[in-house]
Amino acid sequence: MSHVVLLISPEQIKAMKSHYSSSLAAKLPPGSIFSAKPPLCTVTAYKSGKVLFQGKNAELEAGKWQKGTTAAAPKKKTASSASVNVHRYSPPANIGTMSVIGSDEVGTGDYFGPITVVAVYAKKEQLALLKELGVQDSKNLKDPQIIEIAKQIKDVVPFSLLTCDNPKYNALQAKGMSQGKMKALLHNQAIKNLMQKIQPEQAEAVLIDQFAQPEVFFNYLKGQELFQANATYLCTKAEGIHLGVAAASIIARYAFVKRFDLLSEKAGFKIPKGAGFAVDEAAARLIHEKGIDSLHEFTKTHFANTEKAKRLYQQKYHK
Repeated sequence: MSHVVLLISPEQIKAMKSHYSSSLAAKLPPGSIFSAKPPLCTVTAYKSGKVLFQGKNAELEAGKWQKGTTAAAPKKKTASSASVNVHRYSPPANIGTMSVIGSDEVGTGDYFGPITVVAVYAKKEQLALLKELGVQDSKNLKDPQIIEIAKQIKDVVPFSLLTCDNPKYNALQAKGMSQGKMKALLHNQAIKNLMQKIQPEQAEAVLIDQFAQPEVFFNYLKGQELFQANATYLCTKAEGIHLGVAAASIIARYAFVKRFDLLSEKAGFKIPKGAGFAVDEAAARLIHEKGIDSLHEFTKTHFANTEKAKRLYQQKYHK
């Protein structure tokens, strides 16, 4: 089935809707202004200004509107042009019933292992199924449960996974980049990747599990090409208010655990999660068995655990 996507002005979209008034569809896709079904074609206009023509007559139908418009992408919005209003980014009361791209990250507080960020597109029609599959706040689940649920939902919902492994993390941190900025960049890219994947469909909103105030989040992304959404919300404990964020957290945790297992194999012993004393002991053992430079591959070296591990190494292995 052929398809054409055009960028059309709001005025033209109004004219199109009037033109197709006799063939308008009753049910609208998320984020759309209208959908019509002229002969051998489906025409769907989205709030972004994109109009999708699908079907045998797609090119013929699009040709009627091509003059004075463009098939190129719209001008990219950057964080420097974003007007940040804190209240604007608070989700509405009905967010839990909307078709949403939810985004969350895992691994930021762990000394060993990467940061994994996942964006999931959960349509309102899929929410009941996600709940049936056990999707909920991942903090209420143990890793074996998370693995089983993730294996099921990764084939149910579109998602984008990004992993910042330790060598990359340490290189960025050494250049002065904060963990907060790394997370913001990863969220932004994961959401953009997912939006590209689900085109021309659009989510009703983007919901990010908040790790910084909106003005700080957008400041981290200053000068970057931003994802463009119909609405963007940031809030803490977002896993508990939309299953899309909960699903993102579960897949992110699943990817984190798999990567952690690989690190344990490389180390030759089971690496503990978190940042407590057991972690310090494991890092000291790693220094003893593989050398101090191995920490760059396995850990976030700027954590205080590094100095603790060095002291333990001296105490345990150089008596």
